Amino acid sequence: CVSGDLRARLQHWVGQQLLEASVGRIKVSQAAAELEQYRMQNACKDALLVSVPAGSNAFREPRSCALF
Repeated sequence: CVSGDLRARLQHWVGQQLLEASVGRIKVSQAAAELEQYRMQNACKDALLVSVPAGSNAFREPRSCALF
């Protein structure tokens, strides 16, 4: 006899396995080619490839001065 908790976990696990089995797959070589194409198309927007002007750096600490 299977307890209710174990049954629910097994049903969840089987559902997860069925979901993962139904996911479409592509070859690694195709994924690599698509990533390379995306990188080439968006190279001009990539902050790691193009320097970011100091004034537009979102990670820079603000230079405001507040007097209390």
